[in-house]
Amino acid sequence: MEYVSAFVVGGILCAIGQILIDLTKLTPARILVLYVVAGTILSCLGLYKPLVDLGGAGATVPLTGFGHTLGTGVIEAVNEHGLIGAFTGGVTAAAGGIAGAIFFGFLIALIFSPKAKK
Repeated sequence: MEYVSAFVVGGILCAIGQILIDLTKLTPARILVLYVVAGTILSCLGLYKPLVDLGGAGATVPLTGFGHTLGTGVIEAVNEHGLIGAFTGGVTAAAGGIAGAIFFGFLIALIFSPKAKK
């Protein structure tokens, strides 16, 4: 059942993004930023955690999940370190994911030969 709920939650988040692309004049880049900001705001308001509990990876893998990671990292760091945590918490919480993306991106670039589009 975990797989089904992850599929449904992730699918809904992706469907919302596709609807925004189709029905608005927002560029994909702006929609991506909107998703990260929405995930952060919903996380800071305590509204995204129930979605994560319900959807698991379906809620944490999309960009709203990245915003959730940033928001929870800031909240934890502020509680632990005070105001300086507002500047360090998000980066610290997301460091593992960012480092993984850089490492695997580099690894793929070594394995395959990228070509410029003509």
